[in-house]
Amino acid sequence: MAYPVSPLASPFPALPPIAGVTARVVRAGYKDWGRCDLTYVELDEGTSVAGVFTRNLCCSSEVELGRANVRQGKARALVVNAGNSNAFTGYRGREAVEQIMGQVSAHLGCPLEQVFVSSTGVIGVPLPKDKAREGVDKALTAQPCTWEDAANTIATTDTFAKGATASAIVDGKTVTISAIIKGSGMIAPDMATMLGYLFTDAAVEPAFLQECLSAANLRTFSCITVDSDTSTSDTVMAFATGKAGNAPLASFESAGADAFAAAVHDVCRQLAHLVVRDGEGAQKFIAVTVSGAVSDESARKVGLAIANSPLVKTAIAGEDANWGRVVMAVGKAGEPADRDKLSIGFGGTWAAREGLPLADYDEAPVAAHLKGQDISIEVDLGLGDGQATVWTCDLTHGYISINADYRS
Repeated sequence: MAYPVSPLASPFPALPPIAGVTARVVRAGYKDWGRCDLTYVELDEGTSVAGVFTRNLCCSSEVELGRANVRQGKARALVVNAGNSNAFTGYRGREAVEQIMGQVSAHLGCPLEQVFVSSTGVIGVPLPKDKAREGVDKALTAQPCTWEDAANTIATTDTFAKGATASAIVDGKTVTISAIIKGSGMIAPDMATMLGYLFTDAAVEPAFLQECLSAANLRTFSCITVDSDTSTSDTVMAFATGKAGNAPLASFESAGADAFAAAVHDVCRQLAHLVVRDGEGAQKFIAVTVSGAVSDESARKVGLAIANSPLVKTAIAGEDANWGRVVMAVGKAGEPADRDKLSIGFGGTWAAREGLPLADYDEAPVAAHLKGQDISIEVDLGLGDGQATVWTCDLTHGYISINADYRS
């Protein structure tokens, strides 16, 4: 089913090719749709890998195997299936993943553990092994495709293709990151979110690549929510081919390590925002900034409580400056808060300060702000120095329509 393009959509950027990375797409026919739904990415020998994965306890075999195999630090291939998450499918689901890994490893002559598989779509339906086998066979020799082709192929309910890029100077060399992601619903990450893949030509040791990705994830993907639901398949991975020729980054003591880590964070932030802007039924992009918390982590949890509140999200959808709903969400977060020190604002205009509505509060500028597409909510807890920003979208009738018809 095709969905109307989000009003918050961004055009697909010009993503540079990454030396040592070749992407191909084919139609495996996992669903009755007339588009490609299997992505195969071949990686040159020596490529480092890192990954973060969902903590949903009903995760897929793809996640289980990926989480275990990423520890060995090297990758030769990635296969992404769209239309079927292959989660909650028992031994049949695992056999399908192992079949794909076996096909690709035989083709490349590499260990099974260096082939990574992701799947996204309907839960509870085993990935059809015949379609997967035929799809992989076609993909192994298909013509290389563009990043936009790959971004469209990994999508499910997404309404636009999502990509991001950044570069950095490392050891006197320019290194580049190109990345794609899919995600629109079932977005409330816990360690990772959606399906996202970063590719770089930088030379990076696996342990440091993992350190950079995990740190970026905590401040980007783990600070977004669309609907408070954590997927069974969420995966974000980074692949570093080493083709830029820099001295391998091994720690923050390495030349250019800070610049590389900043570029990873920048790409992850861009991708995270794109997912929220394509939130199912979204009409508004919302940034919730919390300050004055007892810690940064406490601020993040308060921000997520606000961002996940259906009452807050529907108020924003209705362009209603109902700051009482924000008060409610702060109080239910389970984090330290003091009613008499709490301040709340919208778009830079404070509605309440230190537990009381402002006597001279003028709702007109707030009402004007809420009519826009980019909305900000500010909360000051008045307790400490902790701060965080969380991103979400509004909750509209469109979300219900998409998810009521998801399996049809």
